[in-house]
Amino acid sequence: MDNFTFYSPTYFAFGKGTENEAGHYVKRFGGSKVLIHYGGGSVVRSGLLDRVKASLEKEGLGWVELGGVKPNPRSGLVYEGIELCRRENVDFILAVGGGSTIDSSKAIAVGTVYDGDFWDFYQGKAQAEKSLPVGSVLTIAAAGSEGSDGSVITNENGMYKRAYGCELMRPVFAIMNPELTMTLPPYQTASGCTDIMAHVFERYFTNTKHVEITDRLCEGVLKTIIKELPKVLDNPNDYEARANIMWAGTMAHNDVCGVGREQDWASHNLEHELSALYDCAHGAGLAVMFPAWMTYVMHHDVDRFAQFAVRVWGCEMNFENPEETAKEGIARTKEFFRSVGMPTSFEELGAKGEDIPTLLSTLQIEGRTEGHFVELGPKECEEVYRLACR
Repeated sequence: MDNFTFYSPTYFAFGKGTENEAGHYVKRFGGSKVLIHYGGGSVVRSGLLDRVKASLEKEGLGWVELGGVKPNPRSGLVYEGIELCRRENVDFILAVGGGSTIDSSKAIAVGTVYDGDFWDFYQGKAQAEKSLPVGSVLTIAAAGSEGSDGSVITNENGMYKRAYGCELMRPVFAIMNPELTMTLPPYQTASGCTDIMAHVFERYFTNTKHVEITDRLCEGVLKTIIKELPKVLDNPNDYEARANIMWAGTMAHNDVCGVGREQDWASHNLEHELSALYDCAHGAGLAVMFPAWMTYVMHHDVDRFAQFAVRVWGCEMNFENPEETAKEGIARTKEFFRSVGMPTSFEELGAKGEDIPTLLSTLQIEGRTEGHFVELGPKECEEVYRLACR
């Protein structure tokens, strides 16, 4: 196990009706003028937005609002939010929605108090030194942004996605009521759970040795999704299954599963270009990319893939030929994605093989590599994309 530091200060309020305490937590964490940031439709139709506003009013807090967040959140709305916060002297951002809304809120929070262009952070040209505090009312179990220090934004000038993370971005509180996820369409539920699994995969497939504790944590989160996702697809109102999935999403990405071990993240970065170009669901893109990446890198550490197959999928270990066990684990992963309605190829996603040069161009891979488990240069990234076409 490698040396590590771990700091995760988010205050979690989990359970039924907790959204009605949003104002209490904003006030507790120092907010007085709030930007309520959200997507649109569902939070309005369900009455959630009104309940959040009522909770702020109950605490005597002022607020302004900015809706319109889309999946794969856009830079244009971030700029609009920064301008609004400065004009209205906002001192707290409250994200009401899923990972896209929280990611957009984080970008607004660091951009509002920065003299330059917030995109400097996402391009690696600057590091945030301060931020407005961010709180969240979570409506989908997926990205884990409610407990993470990261954010991903799509730049509309070129339509490419970039990630940025720093401890200042970690939300000060997260309100998590599993009931709020019950109205999600099956595809969105499955896509979110795929994202949760992918966050674990990025940590699980590592070159670091002697990481049994985090291996077991990763495996536990994966097995939870494998067990609970079919339940909620069959019965969307299964509160206990929804609760387990929601907490699994947080555990998958607040880095408790990733400390002390090298992480990869090539598959996420390869997928970012898919969802930027085709505007597909991030989880759906990951369902396409991860089996392809697994197939390409498996021979780097067959034993780890065989361990994954045995511990997560219950495959029988073939001691004479562990490669067969490793391949079975990859096949079971792909089969599970299909069983819950996820695409597993470019064609099913609506992507095109002829667009691979465009994907590589926006990935900006020339002269560098992606990933750590196996470092992927331009030719290797192209091959992973080609495998995803099959």
